[in-house]
Amino acid sequence: MKHSPRLRTALGCTALVASLGAGATACGGRDNPLSARPYDAGQQIAFNQASGRRPVDPDKPLEITAKAGSGRITDVTAVDTQGRRLAGELTAKGDRWHSTAPMAAGQHYTVQVSTENERGAPGLRTLAFDTSPAKKVLAVELGPATGKYGVGQPITAALSEPVKDKAARAVVERGLVVDTPPGVEGSWYWVDDKHVHFRPKEYWPAHSTVSVRSNLEGVRISDHLHGAGSKPVKLEIGDRVEVTTDAAAHSLTFRRNGEVINTIPVTTGKPGFSTRNGVKVVLGKQYFVRMRGDTVGIGGSEYYDLPVYYATRVTWSGEYVHAAPWSVDSQGYENVSHGCTGMSTGNAAWFYENITEGDVVKVINSIGADMDVFGNGFGEWNMDWKHWREGSALLKGTQDGRSPVDQARLRPQV
Repeated sequence: MKHSPRLRTALGCTALVASLGAGATACGGRDNPLSARPYDAGQQIAFNQASGRRPVDPDKPLEITAKAGSGRITDVTAVDTQGRRLAGELTAKGDRWHSTAPMAAGQHYTVQVSTENERGAPGLRTLAFDTSPAKKVLAVELGPATGKYGVGQPITAALSEPVKDKAARAVVERGLVVDTPPGVEGSWYWVDDKHVHFRPKEYWPAHSTVSVRSNLEGVRISDHLHGAGSKPVKLEIGDRVEVTTDAAAHSLTFRRNGEVINTIPVTTGKPGFSTRNGVKVVLGKQYFVRMRGDTVGIGGSEYYDLPVYYATRVTWSGEYVHAAPWSVDSQGYENVSHGCTGMSTGNAAWFYENITEGDVVKVINSIGADMDVFGNGFGEWNMDWKHWREGSALLKGTQDGRSPVDQARLRPQV
């Protein structure tokens, strides 16, 4: 008798399962069209592209129609080799779907069309075809090379063909994807028709990772011009290193992650050869450089030919931070160089070991000209953010801040 409650419980559960099973059978019976597997909708729809034949013109819109009296189209997905979905529009009646963007050239497309007949039963049809290769391509070389960099390092994109039209530039920008750390705002800037540079609003966060890739392969940029594949790059950002050289005080201050870790007496450019003011980004380092005046247009009584060690380059025109043992007596007191920042050999060796490509070097209080934004290294940080955004084909004239346009171009890492 003590086992009867358990028996009753078991019988009750069995009855409940039987009841649910009966309900499931009734809902999934033959009378319910939604329970059926999708039928082949090949006789229900028509394509304007032929499957399995020669490649089709990527500039010709894709169109799918439901044949009269045979139901309607409920959904269409068209995906290319790169996994990109083709944008399209379906009429309210479901009788026609057409692409609203050009297909990519040289791609294999898989198109799935979902339908339903007059009884509501689902149908499915798949179409596969290739698009013709591009006759003319736009190659993109992304830079810098994959590696470790400082917080000031810009990203560059060099194009193989000039792009002048605003709409075409917008297509290029949308295809250049920057995977940024969370919360980072940034923008591309068109330096000229063949060069585009990217920088964040502020310096990159220390110890972050930035990845850049082009999604332009096969994409129509303009008439008869499509994007080509390109090699992605990945930047590992190091410490936040900021160097400030005060030309008037003849002193260099080295900060790492906000902390002053060294102050070095220096000499900078003398009158007539004054060091450029402004923010520069380290371009590279060389243990030994032979510096000659004639390579930068200096001759006559000012000509020099010197072996230079521990040379850190900050401009393409020949401005370095380097060892200058011949001017030790002037370092910390007066400016006697031809534009470079000179220091003792010991200090230069320390600087050389602690500086990295992409680190920030700023010169203040020089009587020289200002650093160029472009053309002589990376002077991007000398342009304010408002004007930098105006150099973008997508952000020009828009409000500052993370907009849907920014979100489409910048992919925050998670």
